[in-house]
Amino acid sequence: LPQPGAIVGPYVGQSFLNSFYRTSRRTLARCYLSSGKEASSISLFLFLMASVPCVICYLAFFVACLGICWQVHGGGTTHQEVTIRSLLPSDACSDGVSHNETSLRVLHRHGPCSPFDLHHQLSHKQILDHDQSRVGSLHRRVSTAPNPDQQLDALAASSIPAHSGISLGTANYVVMVGFGTPKRDQTVIFDTGSDVTWIQCQPCVVTCYQQRDPIFDPSQSSTYRNISCSSAYCTELGASGCSSSTCVYGVQYGDTSYTVGFYAADTLCLTPYDVIPNFRFGCGERNDGLFGKAAGLIGLGRDKPSFISQTYQRYGGVFTYCLPPTSSSTGYLRFGGGYPSSDLRFTPMLSRASSPTFYYLTLTAISVGGQQLLVPPTVFSVAGTIIDSGTVITRLPPTAYSALRSAFRQEMTAYKLAPALSILDTCYDLSGLDKVTVPVVALHLGGGATIDLDITGILYIASSSQACLAFAANRADTDLGILGNVQQRGLDVVYDVSKQVIGFGPRRC
Repeated sequence: LPQPGAIVGPYVGQSFLNSFYRTSRRTLARCYLSSGKEASSISLFLFLMASVPCVICYLAFFVACLGICWQVHGGGTTHQEVTIRSLLPSDACSDGVSHNETSLRVLHRHGPCSPFDLHHQLSHKQILDHDQSRVGSLHRRVSTAPNPDQQLDALAASSIPAHSGISLGTANYVVMVGFGTPKRDQTVIFDTGSDVTWIQCQPCVVTCYQQRDPIFDPSQSSTYRNISCSSAYCTELGASGCSSSTCVYGVQYGDTSYTVGFYAADTLCLTPYDVIPNFRFGCGERNDGLFGKAAGLIGLGRDKPSFISQTYQRYGGVFTYCLPPTSSSTGYLRFGGGYPSSDLRFTPMLSRASSPTFYYLTLTAISVGGQQLLVPPTVFSVAGTIIDSGTVITRLPPTAYSALRSAFRQEMTAYKLAPALSILDTCYDLSGLDKVTVPVVALHLGGGATIDLDITGILYIASSSQACLAFAANRADTDLGILGNVQQRGLDVVYDVSKQVIGFGPRRC
């Protein structure tokens, strides 16, 4: 019989019936030749009576085969087979997206498409360790409401007005936009978990970190202006200071990174057709931390200072991105316009007053290889789940992760185990193999939407000898769940704030 989990071909049941038919003919022939016509009639009767249980058994097995074949061939793919080579990033950048004049090119910071110097790349362990720092700060941010006055008091000695931000982690994805008139191109991180947009500015009063592009000089822009302390825009920052009646912003991130400067307005140029006058952002004159060589950050969160809120009348609160499946390919980020395809699956976009920045959704179940895990939906609803472009690895409640890991390991018994990698505890050595077959992992969301993850959203590939299940457990079921960017790779992800939905579509980049 086939081993559990094996893919059974459509003719297995038929071969059993053929075998039964041949055996029946041989037995009947022997009876006829050895006993004569009368004896053969008795033998035939006895043979048919004795064969009834066998016939029932064969028919039952045949029906079971049909069920298995339907699951694999007719009811949706349950396994993916790919070449190992296709999972590894290339040494050269492959621009797999046809970019137009209304979309921004999305690049991974750690790969050949990166605009930054790659001589000092982070190791995979460092990337995952930084990712854990971001997750820790996310959990702290949603579990406690920070008191702006306490933050200001704590930082009074350094005169840094604090606006609590989450740890940037590795800030994987960047885009290039232009600030000022004439515009000066700046490479910035885009982050759905942040609200305040900021870039480094001249003069650097205390310190500025090294960045790829020339640091923006507001004195060279004819459209730049500072925002006054009395402005409602200054108040909406939540925590701000004043310097000679000019609004001063500050964001202190969970990984000790920070940016401080004047809250200002200037022209923001996304593309030749997307020019936004009087866009409010932080002009940072004191900045330090884990920003890599990026000039700053564009905040795509939901709260008032965010890009999405500021441009709501222009773009209707709609933006779409496709994160490249590997670090050697490119994706895109686009604001407004129609949906990228008609085969999107939508889930309700939820919100919580205690954490207005984040995009919440409902995760109801997980399937592995076509089989839904036996995890009660209440496990996912205790703390809720957000979708985040800045977190690398999806975080699940421990109860759900344990079930996922167990089912995945059972499906992957044919492959040699490899050592754990930082927070990833289920890894495989695929070296020496041409192909790998991996069970499809599907995420079931509120509203009936299901995301069948691409294999690049199931495995985190450090090397051919260390390919790991790209999920991790939170410390407790009461911790916030996070849908990370690895699971979003290669998908069209649409945020529609006006309709309060998030859509997922098949690979477009």
